[in-house]
Amino acid sequence: MKFRVIISQDEDGVFVAECPALPGCVSQGKTRAEVRRNIAEAVEGYVASLKKHKEPIPPSIYEETVEVKV
Repeated sequence: MKFRVIISQDEDGVFVAECPALPGCVSQGKTRAEVRRNIAEAVEGYVASLKKHKEPIPPSIYEETVEVKV
């Protein structure tokens, strides 16, 4: 499955990632690579918990980037 993840960098230089489709699913890391690994683990754990409690799993997303001339 694919979930949209937003990565930003806080004032201390720490990368923070959140998954809007999964409320409260947030992680952080010292590097962009680390935060990507950490949020992937967090999403996997979140989805496993949803399955365990027989709750619906939000659908996968398909996102594309469109380039326009400015």
